[in-house]
Amino acid sequence: MEILSCLSEKDLVLASQSPRRKQLLEEICVHFRTVFYHTEEIFPENLNAIETAVFLSEQKANDFPKAQMKKNTIVITADTVVSIDNQLLGKPKDQQEAKQMLHLLSGKCHQVTTAFTLLSLQKIRSSYAVTNVYFKHLSEQEIDYYVNLYKPLDKAGAYGIQEWIGKIGVEKIEGSYFNVMGLPIHLLYSELCTFETK
Repeated sequence: MEILSCLSEKDLVLASQSPRRKQLLEEICVHFRTVFYHTEEIFPENLNAIETAVFLSEQKANDFPKAQMKKNTIVITADTVVSIDNQLLGKPKDQQEAKQMLHLLSGKCHQVTTAFTLLSLQKIRSSYAVTNVYFKHLSEQEIDYYVNLYKPLDKAGAYGIQEWIGKIGVEKIEGSYFNVMGLPIHLLYSELCTFETK
């Protein structure tokens, strides 16, 4: 049962393999289906964190196979970027790089930017949110424990705030917690309710 009639007639498609984004959508009782497809995450080097997140989210939307869309389809794509001192941190290529990223974030404030894009056959619209995350000083032992146990190679900035490292390491945040998980769900819900497919 849909919570609001504004969503009941829409064919929502989450174009993401992220289990966290899937979980967040499920938890607000939105009916959707998931479609997986490959897209290259390549972006111009001169973009800042917000521009990068929006560019990649829109790139994923534009790569979506239009043959799988109907008149009432809304495709949801998203991209999360972690940045500190104007340096962008993507997904680490191995555990050593993951540890290096966490050393960089340790004891400092960094920004998490998530952009999402809504795509219909007629139009495209993107929005984003930025959250400041403050880490305590992380010891070598804490970093090694987290990376070796959780292997956060699929996460921008090499951590998931909902995991062990977030519980023991994050002192405070300014902005949306769910944005740091990978989707500013409050903003997405608002946009979905007003996005017309015509």
